[in-house]
Amino acid sequence: MRVHPLLIASLIAVLSGAARGEADPRFADCPVPVENIHTSMPRLQYGDAQSRHYKTAIRDAARGPVNFAGHYVLATWGCGAGCVMAAAIDKKTGRVTSLPFTVSDWPLDVTEPLSYRADSCILVVRGSRNESAAHGTYYYGFDGKAFTFPFMRQGHE
Repeated sequence: MRVHPLLIASLIAVLSGAARGEADPRFADCPVPVENIHTSMPRLQYGDAQSRHYKTAIRDAARGPVNFAGHYVLATWGCGAGCVMAAAIDKKTGRVTSLPFTVSDWPLDVTEPLSYRADSCILVVRGSRNESAAHGTYYYGFDGKAFTFPFMRQGHE
């Protein structure tokens, strides 16, 4: 019986994390209070070429309610068949922070490759980043300025 090398690598990664007693981050590991912002949206500040290129998708999403990290709207849009891009929009300041990669090739049992909540700063990414051969589940923290990988719980290094 021949075992596929990718299966072996996956098992090693899972077992090594379990051996260290590490559990995957949970949304509760990065709680933030959700703010109900009812004022008009400030002028959007596009911080990079990617966000300026997708102004319409970002502007449309910005009209929606807070859905990420306390006072942000996480806007998502397609970038081809089976590909997603995203940006966090600050409902207070209008600042737009692009996710620094695309997401594609997520597992068939996953409906949405990005998971997030209004009361947490964690973004869970499932699939391939920038169409690389590496597929997995990645946990990012968002501090209002950048998406940071890997997400680290407070008190851990």
